[in-house]
Amino acid sequence: MHELSLIQDALRVATESARRAGADRVLGLRLRVGMMSGVVPEALQFAFELVCRGTLAEGATLEIESVPMVCWCGTCEAEFVCEDYLNECPRCHGLSGDLRRGRELEVASVKVA
Repeated sequence: MHELSLIQDALRVATESARRAGADRVLGLRLRVGMMSGVVPEALQFAFELVCRGTLAEGATLEIESVPMVCWCGTCEAEFVCEDYLNECPRCHGLSGDLRRGRELEVASVKVA
């Protein structure tokens, strides 16, 4: 379960942010997780609850923002949301291998007090 190590890193970022801000607690953490990141949101949530115990983030909330797969069609020169893994442009029906969004795994915000 690589989600455990991922959430440990995210929590490290959150607690460092809290300390830099002079805060005593991390109240919430918001992550952006791409559909193609290979991360299971439910496993992240489970790991978050375990990892936060006994830290500045104990009792904090975790919000996970899902980022859809977005591809670029070179023929139409437009972005489109990929509904499946074929990456077929809805306009010209050409296939795209240019994934522009959907691999993200990042800390979007940290709420501290």
